[in-house]
Amino acid sequence: MSERIAVFGDKESVYGFAALGLDTYFFDPSEDYVAVFKKLCQSKSYTIIYITEAAAAFLDKEIAKYRSEPSPAIILIPGVTGNTGEGLSAIRISVEKAVGSDIFNE
Repeated sequence: MSERIAVFGDKESVYGFAALGLDTYFFDPSEDYVAVFKKLCQSKSYTIIYITEAAAAFLDKEIAKYRSEPSPAIILIPGVTGNTGEGLSAIRISVEKAVGSDIFNE
């Protein structure tokens, strides 16, 4: 398996990640974004997929299918529209599963 990283979201939010050497994929609600996301996850090329919170809102069911898989790690990030809190919430849930309690509120 390769150790590449992909970033998926609206063009304005993810375009700059290409300068860091990450593979960028643009989310467009008028296109088959589910197929693009599935292709990224199933390709076995990516160990990490960053996805903007706005794009993730359209892909809840698909993201849930990969939550229990060790790879790829799907990490929500804020986009240019701002932070919705979904990314932090997803991290909190993952940490709680890993350690057995909510260490953020202790």
